[in-house]
Amino acid sequence: MARRRILTAAAAAAAVLLITSGCSTSGSDAATSEGEPVKGGVLKVLANGDVDHLDPQLVAYVPVYSFMRAMSRSLLSYAASDDAEERITLQPDLATEVPEPSADGLKYTITLRDGTTWGAPDGARAIVSSDVERGFKRLCNPLISGALSGYFIDLIEGMSAFCTDFSKIAPEVEPMKEFIEGNDISGIATPDDKTIEFTLTKPASDFPFMLSLDAADPAPVEALEYLPDSPEYRKAFVSSGPYKVKEYSPDAKFVLERNDAWDPKSDPLRKAYVDGIEMTMGVEGDAAMQQLQAGSADVLFDLTPSPANITQLKAANDKNFSTMTNGGVDQFMWINTKSPNNDGALTDLKVRQALQYAVDKAAVVQTMGGKDLAGVTNGIFGPGILGYEEYDPYPANGGKGDPEKAKELLAEAGFPDGITLKMPYRNVGTQPDIAQTVQDSLKKAGITLELTPVPPTDYYANFMTNVENATTGKWDVALVGWSPDWQGGAARSVFQPQFVFTGTAQAYNYVDYNSDKANELAEQALAASTAEESGALWHQVDEAVMTDSPIVSIAYRLKPNYHSSRVAGFTPYAQSQNGDWTNLWLTK
Repeated sequence: MARRRILTAAAAAAAVLLITSGCSTSGSDAATSEGEPVKGGVLKVLANGDVDHLDPQLVAYVPVYSFMRAMSRSLLSYAASDDAEERITLQPDLATEVPEPSADGLKYTITLRDGTTWGAPDGARAIVSSDVERGFKRLCNPLISGALSGYFIDLIEGMSAFCTDFSKIAPEVEPMKEFIEGNDISGIATPDDKTIEFTLTKPASDFPFMLSLDAADPAPVEALEYLPDSPEYRKAFVSSGPYKVKEYSPDAKFVLERNDAWDPKSDPLRKAYVDGIEMTMGVEGDAAMQQLQAGSADVLFDLTPSPANITQLKAANDKNFSTMTNGGVDQFMWINTKSPNNDGALTDLKVRQALQYAVDKAAVVQTMGGKDLAGVTNGIFGPGILGYEEYDPYPANGGKGDPEKAKELLAEAGFPDGITLKMPYRNVGTQPDIAQTVQDSLKKAGITLELTPVPPTDYYANFMTNVENATTGKWDVALVGWSPDWQGGAARSVFQPQFVFTGTAQAYNYVDYNSDKANELAEQALAASTAEESGALWHQVDEAVMTDSPIVSIAYRLKPNYHSSRVAGFTPYAQSQNGDWTNLWLTK
């Protein structure tokens, strides 16, 4: 059977999104009244912190995708758009078209478009197929591997063996350069300067979506002259996008200027209206909002309007405020089946099901800002992911909870007088209020939550990912969030890191949850020949996981954005969850 373009998978996912949540942007429709785009000016960006990495192979922090969009071109990408369907539909960037798989689903061929160039130190130079292969080789360098490299290492034929050998090389410039230039990945062929042929170890209908990640961007030969993401590498960054580094002071200032080597005729996705981009770091949230409203700055990097800001902006019907979905489930509750507390009560499915009925999800949504900023979820996938469907395996009064049903299940499990559980929470933002809301709702079902505040910087890094904390019962239930690593056909990036256990502990699968049935369905979804078939199978994966009740899915959160009044054409770029800096313009 001929395989349908994977592009249609995004369309199917988007259709689900539109049916279930609609287009969530509220302010960017003003673009139609903003006049013709104009060139010039410097976009002023405000940030609290610095970029995590400035090396495409290492980037995994969502806000940084705004910079990567400006400096580094990908094989495939997305158009900035107010339309929820269009903005998660794959588009060719360096590639001439979105590739189709071979009949067996194992091979993809990419052709590079003409006119694409590096802004190399000795002048513009064409981007060629060996640059693409070099990028993949850099993913598993022995100094610092890319956070997203795992998606590719076992999937591209020969990449696992390449990375195993690479790990034995000294993490120094010359040995790493020699290894990369002297060894190949058998599953990446470059028969000529324009062609890249990928061979996979197994069918993966989401592989084209993975090529939208900057982790898969080509790397120039100059990148091998420096340690990955070192200060020297950042200073000498060779750009393939419309902008290049002019000035960079860590934790203080980051300035981009035009890359003269970039040819706009080769780029269907970026207009590059502004002359430069200047980011100031170390700014707090309220101060940043004041500057944007005063017009002394334009957009935000890692900051978002606070709940109080949002209330004021919506009351004023401020057209510069907008929201968008991101495919994630922002609040869900892991149930610790490894906890010895209550004689291991959480291993009993009826106790876990009681938690499903006990949580008042509607109250949590209200605490998160109401339906304009959040919505109820009942599965592992959020709106916008291929496989998401609006369903409710534990119906409870429209998300308001069913305490009597929860009590009934607890009694059947041997807890007629209720149960006491430990729940840590992040002591930041609205998290204490959300924890309190959950505590109040569970109390109605006879479940007492003992809350423990944890500093936000320790919550994931030191508390939740500490295996001993789970096995010794330092927590019984815990609120967390998860966003997909890419857009559209991204169910794999939700399912595999959290709900698959192969014998080796994964950081974010806190209780080593595993379902053979869900794993088998996921394999079928990845091998599916149509988007419709893939989406239906991913939904069955969702159902299989939720039947076991390892988590209580609670809510998704819309990403709020704000920009100054002198910004026009502020249209969402899905990968960065922000307006596309390469397509907006300044009116003053």
